[in-house]
Amino acid sequence: MNFEIRSRDAAGRIGRFSTAHGVVNTPNLMPVINPNRMLIPPKEMKNLFGTEMVITNSYIIRKDEQLKSRALEEGVHRLIDFDGPIMTDSGTFQSYVYGDVDVDPLEIVEFQRDIGSDVGTILDIFSTPDMSFEQAKSAMDETLLRAKKSVSLKGEMNLAATVQGSVYPELRLDCAQKLSEIGADFFPIGGVVPLMENQWYADLIRSILYAKRGLDPSKPVHLFGAGHPLIFPIAVALGCDFFDSSAYAKYAADGRMMFSWGTLHLKDIVELPCSCPVCSKYAADELRSMDSKERIRLLAKHNLYVSFAELRRIRQAMSEGMLWELVEERARSNPFLLEAMRELRLAEHKDYLERFEPLSTSRAVFYTGSQTIHRPSLYRFHKRLLERYDLNKKNVVVVPEANKPYFSSYRNVANCVGDEGCVVVDSLFGPVPLELDEMYPCAQSVFPKDVDQHTRQVAKKVFSDFVSDSDVTYLDDRKFLGCKSNIDWKLRRVEAVVEMQFGRGAFKALFDQGKIDIVCSKKTGKIRNVLQNKNHLLSMRAGDGFFTLKLEGGRRLHSGLPSPELRVVIDKDAVPFIVEGKSVFSKFVVGCDETLRPLDECLIVDENDTFLGVGRCLLNREEMMAFEVGMAVKTRESIDELAL
Repeated sequence: MNFEIRSRDAAGRIGRFSTAHGVVNTPNLMPVINPNRMLIPPKEMKNLFGTEMVITNSYIIRKDEQLKSRALEEGVHRLIDFDGPIMTDSGTFQSYVYGDVDVDPLEIVEFQRDIGSDVGTILDIFSTPDMSFEQAKSAMDETLLRAKKSVSLKGEMNLAATVQGSVYPELRLDCAQKLSEIGADFFPIGGVVPLMENQWYADLIRSILYAKRGLDPSKPVHLFGAGHPLIFPIAVALGCDFFDSSAYAKYAADGRMMFSWGTLHLKDIVELPCSCPVCSKYAADELRSMDSKERIRLLAKHNLYVSFAELRRIRQAMSEGMLWELVEERARSNPFLLEAMRELRLAEHKDYLERFEPLSTSRAVFYTGSQTIHRPSLYRFHKRLLERYDLNKKNVVVVPEANKPYFSSYRNVANCVGDEGCVVVDSLFGPVPLELDEMYPCAQSVFPKDVDQHTRQVAKKVFSDFVSDSDVTYLDDRKFLGCKSNIDWKLRRVEAVVEMQFGRGAFKALFDQGKIDIVCSKKTGKIRNVLQNKNHLLSMRAGDGFFTLKLEGGRRLHSGLPSPELRVVIDKDAVPFIVEGKSVFSKFVVGCDETLRPLDECLIVDENDTFLGVGRCLLNREEMMAFEVGMAVKTRESIDELAL
C-alpha cells in the first residue's frame, strides 16, 4: 500500500492512495454497490461522477452461491464490472441491523483476499451508543483479537481494521493505538451510523478525534457509513480521507434528495434548488409523476452528483487554505452540528489539531462566527505569543483596533515609546504587538467591526494573560502627535518575528555583535532580507510575514540552539542526496523536533547533529516518523559536499 500527502489544510489531507487497480485521490467517496441490485452500475458512475473507488459487500456475495462462485472464479472486479480499486465490507453492518451473521471472522477475510479485493475489512463487532463501558470494551477487545488474527491472512490485500469503542473516548483511543501496532493498512472508524442518524454530532466529532489521535498517521482513515455531504467538511478537517455512501440509494428509494446543507423530500419541493444534470433537466413535478423505478434512479444520480460536488468543493477550499471557513459555513446549516462544533473549543482538541495545521495559508482568516476564534491558526498564535514573545520589563501601551497594517495607523505612538515600551493592539482576536502586525494571521485576517460576545471574551482572556505582569497604559493616538523616538522598529520587527517563528533564544543565536543590515522593498518599505557582516541570514515572505532561512542563518541557529530544536534528523544513507540539494523523504527521517509544524522552516542534520542544510517542513514530527513514502522536507539550501 502506498499513501502520500500531496497538500493539506486543517488536519485534512489531499493525498494519493495507490492500489493494484489504480491510484485514488483523497478525500474520496466510495459509493456502495449492491451486487444483487446495481441501481447505477460502477462503470456508469465512473463516467458520470468520476468515481475512482467503490465499496461492495463480501458477505452478500459469499452467501449467494452464484455470486460466490463467479467472484472466486472471475474476481470481484469482473463481478461488478469495475476496473478501478474496490473495497469490500465484511458483514459487520448486517450484524448490527439483523443480528449475528453466519460467517466465520477469519473465513470472510480469506474470501475477500481470494476474490481480489484491493481493501478488505475485518469482521469487527459493531459498538452502539447505548452500550455500557464494559460492553463496549468487550466488543472492542473482540475486534482487536479478530484484527490481529486477520493480518496474517491478508496476503497482498490491504487490510482495513475498524476502530470501535462506542461513545467512550478512552476506548476509541486505546483501540486505535492497538490497531496501529498490528500492521493493518487502512483504518475505518466504525459504529458511527447511529450517531449520524440521531444527529449526535458532538459524539461523532469526539469519536473521530480520539481515533485519529491513536492511529498511524501514514495510513488512510475511512469514516464508515458517513454518506451525507453535510458531514464531509468537518470530517475531512479532522483528518478523514475516505467516505462510503449507500445513502445515495436509500434516500432515493425514500424520495429524499441530498444537498450540501441538508435533505429535502421530493414531495415537499416546489423548485429544485440544484443545478446538477438531473435537476437541470427535470422539474420537481416531472420527477414526482414519473415511473417510480426511473425516479429512484434519477434521485440516486442527483444524490451522487451533490456528494461528489461537495468533495470537489472541499478539495478546492483546501487548496486555498479555506477549509475551516467551509466547515463553519456548513455547520451553520444544521443547529445540531453547530452546537457540536463547541467540542472543538476544548484545549485538548485544539492542541491536537494545531500540530497538523500549516504555519500559514495563501488566504486570510475569515471570521464566520463564534467558532473562528478557536481555529488552530489563531490558537497557535495566542499560544506562541504567551510562550515566545518577551514582555519582561516593558511598559505596554494599549491601542484599539485600527486599519491594517497596524503600524501605519500607530506610527505616532510607536515613535513615542522608549526602549522599555511596547505598543500592543487590542485587536478583535486578541493582543497583537505592533512588531507582529504583518505576520500571519495578524495582517491576514478579515473580521467585522464588531464580533460576537464569546469571541470578545476569549480575546479579552488572552489579552489579560499576555499583559498580566506588565505596566499597562490605555491611550489613544492623538496624545502622541509630534513625539519622536530613536527606536529601530524594523530591528524590533526582526527580533519579534524570529522569536515567534523559531522560539525563545533564536534571535541571539542568529545575530552576534556585528551590524545588522535590513534590506527593505523600495516599493512597499517592507522588510525583504536580513544580513549581518554581508552574510544573508533571512528573507521575509511578503505573503505571510514569516522568514525563510538562508544557509548561513541555518548554520547560526544550529550552533546557537541545542538539539533537537528546529532539527529534522536524517539517516546516514540520505546524507549524500541532501548535500546535492535533494529533498528529504519521510523514510529517511529518524528524528524531528516535536514543535515543528507543516510549512515551518527547519534545520536538516544527520544522526551526529552535523548541519546539512535548511528547508521547509511538509509534515509534522509524527507524520515524518510514520510515513514510508513521500516528501517530509523541501530542501532549500544545503552545504557543499566538501564541507562534511
